[in-house]
Amino acid sequence: MAVGEMKTVEWRGKPVWILKRSPEMVASLKKTDGVVADPKSERTPDALTPAYARNEHRSIKPEYLVAVGICSHLGCSPTSKFAEGAQPNLPDDWAGGFLCPCHGSTFDLAGRVFKNKPAPDNLEVPRHMYLSDNKLIIGKDEKGEA
Repeated sequence: MAVGEMKTVEWRGKPVWILKRSPEMVASLKKTDGVVADPKSERTPDALTPAYARNEHRSIKPEYLVAVGICSHLGCSPTSKFAEGAQPNLPDDWAGGFLCPCHGSTFDLAGRVFKNKPAPDNLEVPRHMYLSDNKLIIGKDEKGEA
């Protein structure tokens, strides 16, 4: 995948986003730590975020985000808004991320929901593991858990 590219695959009937983040995208996560509701997914149920994704970048490899593209509010599908800066329905200091257009929930580039938004939780990170540098399996991890 190219840096900045996002692919959508289907897993258990759900869209799963695979985003290859640039170093700048990864660095932007530190800027949003103070304004997201659950920066390290500590309050998110284990079923929605495995232990290896309970970190600032919410992933095994910082450059890759693997997340279910369904808002935790009412099940809508957010849209990608990777461009930085002021845009309709986004704050003037937007650092890039995702917007759920139905009720205005916003998520950063790690799928972490911003504070005071309708969505109660971060986007789900499915169990996954890397079989090689460019091959990923979703729904299973190294512990054999699904």
